[in-house]
Amino acid sequence: MIGNSPLLNRAIDIAVQVSATDLSVLITGESGVGKETFPQIIHQFSHRKHGPYIAVNCGAIPEGTIDSELFGHEKGSFTGALGERKGYFEVADGGTIFLDEVGELPHSTQVRLLRVLEAGEFIKVGSSKVQKTNVRVVAATNLNMIEATRQGKFREDLYYRLNTVPIFIPPLRERKEDIVLLFRKFALDFADKYRMPPVKLTEDAQQILSNYYWRGNIRQLKNIAEQISVIEQNRELTGSVLRTYLPDNEMETLPSVFGGIHQDEQRSFNNEREILYQVLFDMRKDMNDLKQLVHDIIIKGGNIDVATAAKIEEMQLARTQFVKQTETTIVTPQHQPSAFMKANGKHDHIEDTEEYVEETLSLEEVEKDMIRKALERHKGKRKFAAQELGISERTLYRKINEYGLE
Repeated sequence: MIGNSPLLNRAIDIAVQVSATDLSVLITGESGVGKETFPQIIHQFSHRKHGPYIAVNCGAIPEGTIDSELFGHEKGSFTGALGERKGYFEVADGGTIFLDEVGELPHSTQVRLLRVLEAGEFIKVGSSKVQKTNVRVVAATNLNMIEATRQGKFREDLYYRLNTVPIFIPPLRERKEDIVLLFRKFALDFADKYRMPPVKLTEDAQQILSNYYWRGNIRQLKNIAEQISVIEQNRELTGSVLRTYLPDNEMETLPSVFGGIHQDEQRSFNNEREILYQVLFDMRKDMNDLKQLVHDIIIKGGNIDVATAAKIEEMQLARTQFVKQTETTIVTPQHQPSAFMKANGKHDHIEDTEEYVEETLSLEEVEKDMIRKALERHKGKRKFAAQELGISERTLYRKINEYGLE
C-alpha cells in the first residue's frame, strides 16, 4: 500500500482494527482502486492468518455453476458431476474467504450465502446434509448497493449482514498526493522487470498526472506507467509527451474548464464536489469577462459605445439569472443608480437601475447550504435529501456530521 492520503489511511486503520474480530466486512469503491488488497490485510492481522485464504470473483463464475463452486456438490447431482466436490466454504474452514464482485451473485446463491453468514451452515448441491463451516467473509463490490437493494437486484437482509463493517476505498482522483508516488513505484518495478533505467517525470508532467481524472484508477495508472516504460526512449518524461498517452476526454479532474460536460461524463460524477466545482468555474469565467470589459472602458477614458453598454447589460442579466438558479452567491441590491458616460459624444444616458454587490461563498459553505436546504425541503428525511442531491446516504450522513447539521 503506497500513499498517505487521509481517506486511504482511514480505510487501512478500519481494516486493521476489525481484523481481530470475526465480523463481516463489505469493501466498496470504484473498479481499479485496489479493493482486493484489503481482505489480505484483514486476514494477515487476524487470528486466522495461519488458516486458508481464498479469493473468489463472483462475477467470473457462470450462474449455473456458482452454487457448486461455493458450496460443493454430490456425485450425480447434475449433468457432468462425475464425483463429489468440496466448495470454497468447506475448503476455507477456519480461514477467510473473499467474495469479490459480490453484487453479481444470483438470488438463489444470495439465499445460501445468507444462511452461511447467519448460522455458519450450508448444504451441498444435490445433498440434504447440513454442514458447518467457520469462515470469515469479506466481500467487495463497485456497485451502489443501496440502489441495487432498492431495485430488487440484491437482498436487503444479505446486504446489511455483509455490511456489518463498511470500508470505502477512495478513487485515485481523491488521492492526488499519492498519484506521483504510485507512478514512481510502478516505473521502478517496470525498470527492474525490463532491465532499463526508470522513467522520471518533469514538473509539468507531474502536474498533468495529478490532475488527470483516472477513470480506471490505480489499474489504469499502472498500465500507463508500463506503456511509457517500454515505449519511450527518453527516460525524462515531459508533459507534452505524457499527454499523448492520456485520453483527452479525461484530461482534467474538472472537465467544465475545457468546454462543458456531456451527459455521459455527467453520469460518471460520483462525488458532489465536482458539480460544485463546475458552478464555481462558470462564475469565475463570467467575472473574468466583466473585468475585461471594465478594463477596456478604462483604456477608453470612461467612454463606451452603445454596443459595449448593451453587452454589459446582457451579461449582468445573465449573471443575475445564473446566481438565482445556482444559489451560490449572495446578491444584495443597492438602489443607487449608476449612469454611463455620454455615448458617442451625445447627451443620451444609459442608466443601470440596479447595482449588485456579490460575495462568493467558499466551497464548504455552498455545500453546507445545499445540504441544509435539501434536508429542510424533505423535513429531515436523509434518504430523499440524498436522492435530490445525487449522493449516497452514507456520504450525506458523513457530511451532516462534518458540518454539524444534526
